[in-house]
Amino acid sequence: MPPIPALLDPAAQALHQAAQQPSAPRFDIYAGIHKALRTLMADTLVRLGRCDLDHADDLRDTLDRTILMLDLMASHIDSENAVIHTAIEARLPQGARQTTEDHVEHQHSIAALHQDVQALRQARPDLRPLLARHLYRQLALFVAENLAHMHVEETDNNATLWALYTDAEIGRLEGQIVGRLSPEKVMAYMRWLAISLSTAELTGFLQAMRLGAPAEAFDATLALIKSELSPERWDRLATSLQMGTLVPTATPTH
Repeated sequence: MPPIPALLDPAAQALHQAAQQPSAPRFDIYAGIHKALRTLMADTLVRLGRCDLDHADDLRDTLDRTILMLDLMASHIDSENAVIHTAIEARLPQGARQTTEDHVEHQHSIAALHQDVQALRQARPDLRPLLARHLYRQLALFVAENLAHMHVEETDNNATLWALYTDAEIGRLEGQIVGRLSPEKVMAYMRWLAISLSTAELTGFLQAMRLGAPAEAFDATLALIKSELSPERWDRLATSLQMGTLVPTATPTH
């Protein structure tokens, strides 16, 4: 398929090209969540590769992690389809065509990987090595495809969004995405955001959350982040936020 700019009329192409190299930083709706999902996918692939198939707890925990990763990826695809792609298509028909088509393939891959996980979970011990190797290779391909796909979203889709929407409007799209998620799913994503974002990025996220979220939700998020960070990183974050007495003491369950 041709790159997205080829789908636009000359005037829209000019807007798109200008947005690809904005004169000032723009709101990047993909940046944080994509960092988190890259970390999650890479960690899951590594865990699957080193899994001891003759150790029941290791095998169970590794397959549970794989299912969690697939479920969070499926939820992410659904949110992008429902919110980001819908917004692009509303102002530029066919503007999200490439990534929409990619998502259909990713949904098929997720369904197939679910079946592969179930097959390995139920397999006799002598069949596990063969099934584990197949699952590992298929998951590696899935990760590779998603890494390339995310690059397209962060370049072409971002440029299209910046040409069509203001930063305030894009921020509201992100709010719609978060609003679609259950509290449990928000916390699941938050764990991977905590270990994937820089201190500056986490500070910006938490400053925005402190302004708009209920106090109990903010405290729960802080507690989760604290449980995931090293003491040194937590101290840097606390200093950056100047939290003082807001630093949580509770440790959430996962």
